[in-house]
Amino acid sequence: MARRSALFVLLACAVSCGPDEPLRIDTIQLGRSLNPDNSVGNHTTQFKSDDTTIYLSVLTPAAGAGKIGVRWTYAGRVVSEPTRDVTYNGPAATEFHIVNSGGFPPGDYKVEVFLNGAPAGDRSFRVEK
Repeated sequence: MARRSALFVLLACAVSCGPDEPLRIDTIQLGRSLNPDNSVGNHTTQFKSDDTTIYLSVLTPAAGAGKIGVRWTYAGRVVSEPTRDVTYNGPAATEFHIVNSGGFPPGDYKVEVFLNGAPAGDRSFRVEK
């Protein structure tokens, strides 16, 4: 009987605590580098025109599954719109980035974050000469 109860508890936890839970977004980070866990290592909203990569990390505080998307814009135009289907068993960081090998034009930029198609936050940033 004890063995059956332990199996039931384990099964119940796997069903209720697993990555089938809805994903939640806790924090949006923007910067010049990444840590090994995909969180941003050097936070900033001010970039230089000779920077070639801008990183964004979306932090999720717990297990869950969903689709995370971002929309990078410059001067009102969409630059990139990547999405990722993710499943996590605990807290995680999902990394996105844009690259311009010749550097970025100076001006105001924005990145919007979406979770399962719904707005989840945004960050404005600036590139200067």
